[in-house]
Amino acid sequence: MTAPVPDLAALRPRLPSPLQHTEDERFARRGVRLLLKRDDLIHPELPGNKWRKLEHNLRAAAEAGEHTLLTFGGAYSNHLRATAAAGRLLGFATVGVIRGAELADQPLNPSLARCAADGMRLHFVERATYRRKAEPEIGAALRERFGPHYAIPEGGSNALAVQGCTALGRELRDVTDVAAVACGTGGTLAGLAAGLAPGQRALGIPVLKGGTPHFLAAETERLQLAAFGARRGAWDLDDRFHCGGYARSTPELEAFAADFEARHGLPLERLYVAKLLLGLTTLAEEGAFAPGTTVTAVITGAPSPPETP
Repeated sequence: MTAPVPDLAALRPRLPSPLQHTEDERFARRGVRLLLKRDDLIHPELPGNKWRKLEHNLRAAAEAGEHTLLTFGGAYSNHLRATAAAGRLLGFATVGVIRGAELADQPLNPSLARCAADGMRLHFVERATYRRKAEPEIGAALRERFGPHYAIPEGGSNALAVQGCTALGRELRDVTDVAAVACGTGGTLAGLAAGLAPGQRALGIPVLKGGTPHFLAAETERLQLAAFGARRGAWDLDDRFHCGGYARSTPELEAFAADFEARHGLPLERLYVAKLLLGLTTLAEEGAFAPGTTVTAVITGAPSPPETP
């Protein structure tokens, strides 16, 4: 039986997302204009790049007749939460393959508890097995266990996701010189760069350690090749602002985020957004942007609301 194609318009996404001018003296004294692209306001449960990456995949799943979405992530994955919410809102069953078999014997953290509340079936696997998730035998084992499904990679990054993220670049044409985004898997950067006009540049701020050169450079290029057949747009990475790695922080990051919140009244999500803005502020103070440059920071998500007892 073919699944009905979901009416994503019924979710009433706020598109294009708002663009907000932000007065910040650390940029202004260098002659740089800072804009915030408020992708966090697209949808309360599918914010930012999660909406853009899932949109085409959700349609493809339904058009293929699949009723179940299966995807991958760590214990605090924003992508898992967004996929679980999409399943609840659009009528898909969802399965989350979670990195870390030891987590199965522990109470669910707030992120995974939200996934479970939205109906996602959680499957915890050994980390060595998780690293092999793209291998055919792992896929076959998952199909045997969970039945037919539409698989979405970790972070939601595949060719369809990259194509969805080109809309972000198109929304920023003629309004900025540099468009910057925090990077976990490279999909948003790949699409953003492809959607920008000639003369504009996309900048990725990785939130994971990655070695030299950073692994996301090769991954972003791979995703563009899968989506478009060639590298698209001008883009690069600055990998100095991961603050120790994914979900890691430093006193500098916490102090910066608290100060930015006090200056601008914008609560900062710490895993991605705070690191992005720390990176851009540091670059501005270093003189990395020429006077007269407009820099746009893509705000991909908001802090999770506090859990109620």
